[in-house]
Amino acid sequence: MERIHATCVAIDGQGVLLRGAPGSGKSDLGLRLIDQGAALVSDDYTELDPVDGRLVSHAPDAIRGLMEVRGVGILKTPVVDAVPVAALFDLVMLSEIERLPEPRFETIAGIDVPVFRLHGFDASAPAKVRVALSALRDDRFHAS
Repeated sequence: MERIHATCVAIDGQGVLLRGAPGSGKSDLGLRLIDQGAALVSDDYTELDPVDGRLVSHAPDAIRGLMEVRGVGILKTPVVDAVPVAALFDLVMLSEIERLPEPRFETIAGIDVPVFRLHGFDASAPAKVRVALSALRDDRFHAS
């Protein structure tokens, strides 16, 4: 089991890890995705286990069902117990995002996970998460 500093939401049964420094927009982007139909798995810290060749995400017991909404407080939130991870989104400054990035992967608990970089506070960030998941699922990335 590995624990990482990331929020995880489930979109159509696919786990989305949102990783970044404090204040990078993990909970904010997670909240916007939840507002559009995603489900919370874990906020702020996420535990990851390799299961049958897939990386599975779940919340640490101490924070299960809780989400911090900056300016509002810590709220009880319905959760999905566990979900296979489809992608990791690193939330970074705009200046750190390449226009046309090469495919990236990170090995977590022995499993290779696709990695994307986003600015968590971009208005289009939720749409970019969804389009990346769709492209991964349907193998729509163009090879350079």
